[in-house]
Amino acid sequence: MGDHFTQPENDTIPPLRWESPPEGPVLVLLDQTRLPQEEVELVCTDVQGLVAAIRSLAVRGAPLLGLAGAYGIALAAARGYDVEDAAELLAHARPTAVNLEYGVRRALEAFRSAAPEQAAAATLAEARAVHAEDAAASTAMAEHGGRLLAEVAPGGGYRILTHCNTGALVSGGEGTALGVVLAAHRAGELRRLWVDETRPLLQGARLTAYEAARAGMPYTLLADNAAGSLFTAGEVDAVLVGADRIAADGATANKVGSYPLAVLARYHHVPFIVVAPTTTVDLRTPDGASIEVEQRTGSEVTDLAPSPLGTQAYNPAFDVTPPELITAIVTENGVVSPVTAERLAAVCG
Repeated sequence: MGDHFTQPENDTIPPLRWESPPEGPVLVLLDQTRLPQEEVELVCTDVQGLVAAIRSLAVRGAPLLGLAGAYGIALAAARGYDVEDAAELLAHARPTAVNLEYGVRRALEAFRSAAPEQAAAATLAEARAVHAEDAAASTAMAEHGGRLLAEVAPGGGYRILTHCNTGALVSGGEGTALGVVLAAHRAGELRRLWVDETRPLLQGARLTAYEAARAGMPYTLLADNAAGSLFTAGEVDAVLVGADRIAADGATANKVGSYPLAVLARYHHVPFIVVAPTTTVDLRTPDGASIEVEQRTGSEVTDLAPSPLGTQAYNPAFDVTPPELITAIVTENGVVSPVTAERLAAVCG
């Protein structure tokens, strides 16, 4: 795996793309650990390099991980690697984001179903289908989310608080929660986007601010623990977040810090809205307590300051918000509200 700087003609760099140079197919990733200071791309020639990029968060965000998983299987098939071993490595690279396993499974099924001489092409076609479906889901979620905002915060001029990063950097399209915000901005309905820093890795400060600035949104960055004062001042009309896994009962795992926002929103009578495609819903996981929460290295916390040598750190990547604190879940198939197991299952078909 290598890297190089690229500046496309349209001044945007997709977070992931497939290329087929003469020396063999590669998966090219925008390295999100180096944004916004540098726009650098990683070139993955094998699954081991892709797994390393996933674990380091160079590529991240639930829907995009699904695409990475599918294209990773296509890469293994195209380059003659052991596809079954590749699937095992990829599916377990990050345990909470269910989309990663979904993308791997879709591509693996295509590989297994095809004749040997057609397997690589069939697998790549399936990965591209997953990509196209995610882009379409992004567009549909923006439409459903826009209508929901008009219902829960009538009058327009929305002041929206978001956490982590949920825009085009995590999607085959324009994103999940930030995709809804972007649509509101284009319609002239966004008064202010409040952006949590999202500690310790600052996906809000680095990535959401990067996307908001490029889109010309009116946005303001705040430390995570400043959100309560915004609610108290009546400066938030809705909270919009994404999801990494949604259990069958509607409990939602998202970037750590989301659950406290849900509690604050409920206390202050502000809608708390989750925006995620149905591929993020895992009906095999019965409830929030059954969601495996990824524990990341403590150095991500201790090195931020830095802390005294030997300091121990608690660093869960996600927390879980129970369904009773969620006003609505916006999917490409419609809105689930109130959030119940029955309604969620129905919207997932």
